[in-house]
Amino acid sequence: MEDAGLELAQLVSLGASYDAALAARWRVLPLYREDQPEARLKSLAPDVGLVVTSARVGLNADTLQVLPQVRAICSWGVGCDALPLAAARTRGIAVSNTPDVLSECVADMAWGLLLACARQIPEGDRYVRSGRWVAQGKFPLSTQVWGKRLGVLGMGRIGEAVARRGQGFGMTVRYHNRHARTDMPAYGYEPSLVELARWADFLVVACPGGAATRHLVDAPVLRALGPQGMLINIARGSVVDESALIPLLQSGELGGAGLDVFEHEPGAPEALMAIDRTVLMPHAASGTRETAGKMSQLVVDNLIAWQQTGRLLTPVVSS
Repeated sequence: MEDAGLELAQLVSLGASYDAALAARWRVLPLYREDQPEARLKSLAPDVGLVVTSARVGLNADTLQVLPQVRAICSWGVGCDALPLAAARTRGIAVSNTPDVLSECVADMAWGLLLACARQIPEGDRYVRSGRWVAQGKFPLSTQVWGKRLGVLGMGRIGEAVARRGQGFGMTVRYHNRHARTDMPAYGYEPSLVELARWADFLVVACPGGAATRHLVDAPVLRALGPQGMLINIARGSVVDESALIPLLQSGELGGAGLDVFEHEPGAPEALMAIDRTVLMPHAASGTRETAGKMSQLVVDNLIAWQQTGRLLTPVVSS
């Protein structure tokens, strides 16, 4: 392509071998080594044609505004709420993410959190390590998972993977989406999220983040899930209203929560960390060596495809 020689601004490292693959093909600006990468990026504005970032780091729309030569933005991860999609669309800038390759891995984490909550695995681990098993005897009863009712909020790729695992546990599965999916007769569609929560024993949040879904899981939904119900979130922290979640967990009006994501990351509220009926992970659902490698390779493949054809393999916004 005419502008394939433009410099590539790298806001995140993809891993040593993938960074080397980029450096072998482009003039790379490794801005992830800078204390203020976006400020440095602005100073290099005339020379930057490609940007590599991630779902967490993103790219500020104001920064993009001063980068006149940018033709493609390739992001590591699925989430797009930190990417300047509207500005990119207006300017005809191609944007890609890395879907599909992490779906199964994230679904694994959803089930890890679900099982850990239901069977109180972290609490049991602490019970053994602290010597309470010897001192106090039998561990309290936990919740069976087999044969229960699984609600899925967001029946996309990850939601599908979560639902398939539910069938393996003999569960009945229902889901809530903007629209029913006619290609999934095995699962029941529930048009009301509150009613889905009222029906479910476990509610797994697997929908996109962003303004449209902010606090979609609010106090009425959580109350409907109830004192025996458990919430699992492997989507985005913004989808769950933590100011409603915490008091309901504290009072016992909600049975438990397994959370990989939080409203204000990094870190989680002290109040959540103080509740035994929560299982907390540091936004690590896709964090396996296998999946990280596949995602990094897809970023590289997207950039190569754009250089060779002017098109991305997994576009969110097409130029």
